[in-house]
Amino acid sequence: MHVQVVLLDGFDPLDVIAPYEVLHAGGVASSGAVSVELVSAEGPREVPSGAGSLTLRATGALDPERAGVILVPGVAGRFGEPGAVPGRDAGDGEWWQQPDEFISVLLDRAMATELPALLKAAMENPAVTVATVCGGSVILARAGLLAGRHATTHHQGLDALDAGGTHAVRARVVDDGDIVTGAGVTSGLDLGLYLLERERGPRIAHAVEELFAHERRGVVWRAQGLAPVGF
Repeated sequence: MHVQVVLLDGFDPLDVIAPYEVLHAGGVASSGAVSVELVSAEGPREVPSGAGSLTLRATGALDPERAGVILVPGVAGRFGEPGAVPGRDAGDGEWWQQPDEFISVLLDRAMATELPALLKAAMENPAVTVATVCGGSVILARAGLLAGRHATTHHQGLDALDAGGTHAVRARVVDDGDIVTGAGVTSGLDLGLYLLERERGPRIAHAVEELFAHERRGVVWRAQGLAPVGF
């Protein structure tokens, strides 16, 4: 299983690093049956995160034709729109805000790149599973790729999924076949472990879980079995 972890401007570092490290460890535990790389829609480049001066390097271009998993993170920033929330005192009595601080602005920039088209091509490839952490599913939804599908995201973004025709699920990890989504930022650990279990078996996933001293939280939600009633 090869995993392409997508870097986009303003990415949330933990959305990337948590599943990357889990999946890399899975590769070690499975004698190379899992490989993982950092990619971007633009190809090799330094990609700034949304957390200060932290950057990571994409070593390749996102390839929707390559079999395996494509993992899309969310972005790090403030909720709301520039001008709609209080700003900061710049020292001259003026209040100001940097647009780059806002998740909405960073998502708009991602939608203006080749990323949506590449993700659409990946979704059309039966050999690819698309996974997301946190706001990564919002990117898919805004690209029109989650209509009628089940997915999750950060709890503050669930309404945005619903508004786009997605069946938003309040769960840690949601498995909808060729789309597997994780909720808030730290769910990247659980998502990575679940992908290892699903694709390479529970013994590999358990070995990595034990190595990281992290017990997965919650039930992986699927549209299967009896539907709950009464609550």
